[in-house]
Amino acid sequence: MANVAGAFLDIIAEDADEGRGTRHFYESPKAKLLRWVMGTAYALHPKRVAEVPFLLKAMAADIWRGGTRLPIEATIHARPANFAGVCRDITPERIVSAARQGFFPWCHIGPLKWWTRQERMVLFLTEQHIAKRLRREMRKTDYRITFDQAFDQVIQACAEPRKGRPLGLTWVTPKIMSLYAALHDTGVAHSFEVWSADGDLIGGGYGISIGRVFYTESQFSRRSNTSKMGFASLNHHLAKWGYVLNDGKDFTTTIDAMGFRSIPRCEFEAVLKEHAHAGGHAGTWQVEDDLATVAARA
Repeated sequence: MANVAGAFLDIIAEDADEGRGTRHFYESPKAKLLRWVMGTAYALHPKRVAEVPFLLKAMAADIWRGGTRLPIEATIHARPANFAGVCRDITPERIVSAARQGFFPWCHIGPLKWWTRQERMVLFLTEQHIAKRLRREMRKTDYRITFDQAFDQVIQACAEPRKGRPLGLTWVTPKIMSLYAALHDTGVAHSFEVWSADGDLIGGGYGISIGRVFYTESQFSRRSNTSKMGFASLNHHLAKWGYVLNDGKDFTTTIDAMGFRSIPRCEFEAVLKEHAHAGGHAGTWQVEDDLATVAARA
């Protein structure tokens, strides 16, 4: 049993075969209580509290009808904006089907819910930008990048406290971990890892590959710029393998600086219609170019 996130989250691996098999993620009671407290505080923030009655009403109605197995255009609500139903009988396969239409599961507390966005923050992979200072660091560093070597560790680290996010506030719950770990086992979800010269995991992230579109789900850094380096390497390889777009969902200063830009949902769905049903890079991913090479070709 590995202890992570300040003793709040544990992982048990059973019947594992080289890191695969049945994994059970769970929270301690203290961690769950803290997540509910912080998730409630997040929802009641003055910027969001006006939408809470609409969300509760829409959730109650959807649950009364049995929930939403797969979201579609008709299940999207005007208020709260982009809510598309309470996940019913969610499976890894349904996450893939929903992703092909631009939907994703997300929540801090309560049942998982389907969401979309009116505007998507995306990187067309020919437009990646790596700042000069970061390129300089990438050329000189002794950090090492890998893909798909420590998925469980990465997804757990993405749930850890970080700068700008209060302790306990996370949407990367044990349910999400289990679903995406299963997607990793089938070759749909992938991780990138950043390792120090001493072999410590110091950064990384994960997402899912849907045709020639990649959905970035979450990232983490334990040292300065490590997730940026790993993310730059991921995007470099995605472009090399014929992917057209990396979806970051929402604006952050980090992805804005790397060339991501906002496009309307209709444009994003047009990309999905053309590219989300075929192509991609099959199997376990391997790094082909080191950080210095990525920096030189940026």
